[in-house]
Amino acid sequence: MKILILGAGKMGSFFTDLLSFDHEVGVLEKDPKRMRFIYNAVRMQHEEEVREFAPELVINCVTLNHTLDAFNAIIPYLPENCIISDIASVKTNLKEYYDSCGFRYVSTHPMFGPTFANLGQLDKENTIIISEGDYLGKIFFKDLYGKLGLHICEYTFEEHDKVVAYSLGIPFASTMVFAATMKHQDAPGTTFKRHMKIARGLLSEDDYLLTEILFNPRTPKQIERIQDELATLLDIIRKRDTDGIRAYLTKIRKNIE
Repeated sequence: MKILILGAGKMGSFFTDLLSFDHEVGVLEKDPKRMRFIYNAVRMQHEEEVREFAPELVINCVTLNHTLDAFNAIIPYLPENCIISDIASVKTNLKEYYDSCGFRYVSTHPMFGPTFANLGQLDKENTIIISEGDYLGKIFFKDLYGKLGLHICEYTFEEHDKVVAYSLGIPFASTMVFAATMKHQDAPGTTFKRHMKIARGLLSEDDYLLTEILFNPRTPKQIERIQDELATLLDIIRKRDTDGIRAYLTKIRKNIE
């Protein structure tokens, strides 16, 4: 299959490496410096080059704020039978775009990133495939992710964004609050050091990635849940409520069983 990758960032490079030995892969990236380590693939810097490459599948790996612009730039040069796809972590407005663009589509979200995941061993990681998409496109990604050993979940666009607001929005916001209250520690404990490792890893991510997760329209509701729980915990601590803290610990232990 002829596959076009849009963007040569972390995930674009990952998909290029993953696919280039079994498929004919092209990479469209306007910054030539980002393609220094791209090999076994056709390198492109201009949208016009897409016409000659004639991809059968496009995987859009650019940042969310440029996803639709990247699609719009190449659509005039795509064959009519081409399937377009994205790996965006927030799917707001994508369904409406796909429904109006005239191309078959498939949308997925690998629930891992180069910072924390071992890209050579992904059998404990998850991925989401959006149910509202082209059947053959979904089969392609199910096969691809299955070979990596990923646990695959299938959600609608709406269900996906709800899941992401919870599973990424809460830990992202909690980690940022931890980092925001940070003071130097000469003798940090084990728990502190583990939190610090997570914070450093999260904050090494691209600002656009963090922004698109936090700006998910469903994220504020999840952050309000954090505020409510902090208010409850603070009230128990101020009152030195022994029974209250025991009941609270029992409740949260059940949450993580």
